Amino acid sequence: MIAPKEILKKYWNYSEFRPQQEEIITSVLEQNDVIALLPTGGGKSICFQIPALSKEGVCIVISPLIALMQDQVENLNKRGIKAIHIPSRKSQDELITLFDNIKFGGFKFLYISPERLQSYFIQQKIKELAINLIAIDEAHCISEWGHDFRPSYRNIRILKELKANVNFIALTATANKKVIRDITKNLDLKEPKVFRKSFLRKNLAYQIFTIEDKLQRLIQIFTKTKKPAIVYVNSRKKTEQIATFLNSKNFKSSFYHGGMSSIEKNISFENWMTEKTPIIVATNAFGMGIDKANVGLVIHLDLPSSIENYVQETGRAGRDQKKSFAVLLFNKNDTLLFKERLEKTQLTLKDIKEILKKLYQNFTISLGEFNENPHPFNLLEFSEKYNFSVSKVDTAIKMLSNSGILEINNHYNKKSTLRFIVSSKTVLNYLNQNTIIKKFTNSILRSYAGLFEQEVKIDEFYIAKKNGITTKQVASNLAYLQNDNIIEYTPVKNKVDLLFLLPREDDYTVNRFSKELKQFIIQKKKKSDSLIAFLNNDKICRSIQVLNYFDEFKTKKCGICDVCISENSKPNPNLSLEIIHLLKVKKSLSSSEISVSLIANEREILIHLRQLLSDDKIQINHLNKYQINS
Repeated sequence: MIAPKEILKKYWNYSEFRPQQEEIITSVLEQNDVIALLPTGGGKSICFQIPALSKEGVCIVISPLIALMQDQVENLNKRGIKAIHIPSRKSQDELITLFDNIKFGGFKFLYISPERLQSYFIQQKIKELAINLIAIDEAHCISEWGHDFRPSYRNIRILKELKANVNFIALTATANKKVIRDITKNLDLKEPKVFRKSFLRKNLAYQIFTIEDKLQRLIQIFTKTKKPAIVYVNSRKKTEQIATFLNSKNFKSSFYHGGMSSIEKNISFENWMTEKTPIIVATNAFGMGIDKANVGLVIHLDLPSSIENYVQETGRAGRDQKKSFAVLLFNKNDTLLFKERLEKTQLTLKDIKEILKKLYQNFTISLGEFNENPHPFNLLEFSEKYNFSVSKVDTAIKMLSNSGILEINNHYNKKSTLRFIVSSKTVLNYLNQNTIIKKFTNSILRSYAGLFEQEVKIDEFYIAKKNGITTKQVASNLAYLQNDNIIEYTPVKNKVDLLFLLPREDDYTVNRFSKELKQFIIQKKKKSDSLIAFLNNDKICRSIQVLNYFDEFKTKKCGICDVCISENSKPNPNLSLEIIHLLKVKKSLSSSEISVSLIANEREILIHLRQLLSDDKIQINHLNKYQINS
């Protein structure tokens, strides 16, 4: 057996382990079942990769996301370690070849989703392999109390039957006592050794501000802070908008979201890693495989979905142990939208059953039939056809996928792209000569901005609906324009491929998972309520609130969060005079602009502004800004 430190040096070029890594690895090598709770950035992967590399045989890694599996396989291959994952839509012959390659090709890691593990054929092929360790990544998914509960994770215990003598390691960044108990029970772990690193981040200042003008505050923050930063938002469009805004203010930034191509993602990621653009504006798709030690700032412009997600995302700051900041900006409207979005996506069992039934009908799958072919699927078209809310269908499909009833491939939510490759004047002349396509082309130009400057993501179903034609006619018209060298059109062959994993049994299929699905729905609501309570609690230290949420109660005030700073700050008696002096020089300013200039707490500034208004020393002008009373 090769010594763990030798492997660490050979493949990762590190001489020492991070805290607790060596103890976890030793315990795994002693054939114990292990549960490892390490916060984001704690180096969880090494805890199973090194034990697996030190022994003969293959390590099976259960992971919930295809993109996460691909990312880890790619990283291992770059280090000269042979790893592979099982893609969807492989025929039985292809799977036989794949498993032969694993068996005889020197592979050390096999990544597989819990859904694929349900296949009896795959189970039998796993039986033939020499397995040295079974690692369950994102193990909190196994618990109905976890923030990403996936009932399909409950099926992982089949590996205990297939490989009774192989030990397990379950890894997660976010779990409380209930989740740990669930992991132990549902994986059938034998007296597991639990390694838990505290969620305390002494160098990370949680700062939550109720604020209306978020963009002005962004300017204030990036004027003061020059460290690499991540700005999280909740929509793809917003990533581009905020990055454009920051660039217009001379803050170098790029954007990142799930709808970008691999090349676009890599360019954005590399620009951020090399600090060509030190700020990256992203959706929560940006997170996997990030290992940048000097991130000094994580900003949430929109609310995360839970405290677990918040802690995971903010945990990407300050890994170099230097002081760093987790800033969340929100207002009353954000809270209302958050609750409204939750209501829109909140499903009942009846909703899930009805959507599944219509999915089967849509693809003409009969009762009792098991169809193994992938089906091209358009979310908008399906929702329109059966009069469902798009957000509810989207949520239902994800829940059905998590339950192992169907599988979604990588193209989910990707879009076709379109770009005009001639000038607007040329297009105008062209349309005057080709009147048959004039109305259609003008409709597209009115619907999408920036078509002459860059590739723009489009939705053929939306265009078809707007023009009263079919999606086939849209594709045909776009092909016509492309043939005439007017546009560059790149269609996505399938918006999504749906693969049904079980025979059609309608209500019975959902009933089998009803307990877990109901619990998931209840838990989602509880977690949303906990997040809102956390945001609104400005009386208890933020760090204490976070730690208590994860069952850590012997804690002290951090001294650096917004609550602690507010408690410790002394009122500035000269602030009113400073405001008046500033307004004499600058003429008129908003409260956020005043706080930028004076580098003072906006809440305190507002108190002084109200007093100055009351004393008739200042007034509010037509631009809703403060100025000296004339």
